[in-house]
Amino acid sequence: AMGTRVRITVVHASPAVRRQALDAAWSRLQALADAMSRYRPGNALQALAEQAGSGAWQRVPEPLLQVLQTAHRASDFTAGAFDATVGAYRDWHFEPGAAPRVVDAAVLLAQRARVDWRAVELDVRRGLARLTRPGMALDLGGVAKLPILHAVLQALDAHGVADAMVDGGGDVLCRGRLLGREWRVGVRDPRSPDRLLGVLSLGDGVVASSGDYERRFEQDGRLWHHVLDPASGWPTRGVHGVALCARDIDSVNGLGPAIMVAGLPAAQAWLARRPQVAAMVATPEGHWLTPSMAARLRPLAAG
Repeated sequence: AMGTRVRITVVHASPAVRRQALDAAWSRLQALADAMSRYRPGNALQALAEQAGSGAWQRVPEPLLQVLQTAHRASDFTAGAFDATVGAYRDWHFEPGAAPRVVDAAVLLAQRARVDWRAVELDVRRGLARLTRPGMALDLGGVAKLPILHAVLQALDAHGVADAMVDGGGDVLCRGRLLGREWRVGVRDPRSPDRLLGVLSLGDGVVASSGDYERRFEQDGRLWHHVLDPASGWPTRGVHGVALCARDIDSVNGLGPAIMVAGLPAAQAWLARRPQVAAMVATPEGHWLTPSMAARLRPLAAG
């Protein structure tokens, strides 16, 4: 789901409750993933792209409207380093099974005029949205996954499961406990993705990861990956990966991709404004950690 592998772990004494809760969770996951996928024909996201620049308002489901509001807040906070309208760079293909191909620079330059988060207009009261420029398209991959995984936890809770973990390709949400202890979440080393930097323990909370080590290909002696710079359409360079930990998804949603785009100095400035977020940023020079992440990230032997 959502271009990645999703794992749900639940704790409950009753097999029947576990099964019922998991069935509901998977159904909720698939419905939301379909609604927010730019590859799913006939959904509201496709309708927005098809009507881009026409001036027509499109009615959007409440979950999608909430994600669009979250995307707007993330873009505003990061001064556009996060921008869901990078979907206009539609010639990049990193999904499974796609043929790897480097996009021509002239194509990206032409598409650049269609990328601007401020050209996404919302009428929240009436549940409407529109894209004001022709050729615009949204890619919600950097902001929709956490709300979808959170909805999965809500579905589990509604069916009597209070202790659960949902892992969606490096984005992990936890609730409650695992057999009396906190959940343990491994943090991958973006500079060496086959190994872990350490382990985080948490009860209710989220660990969100972004990096150049997933959904990528190599060509012309360079690594090409799916996190695109809104200003150019090229995959980001400099930061290899980011891990963020907080109690709530709103504190971290969209921040990881923005850090990949803007670099370490911008990350340090943003994180100073969000002291509730523990962070690790991997660059070619090494790993930078906030004091809270340095205190929480335990070596594997001590995890």
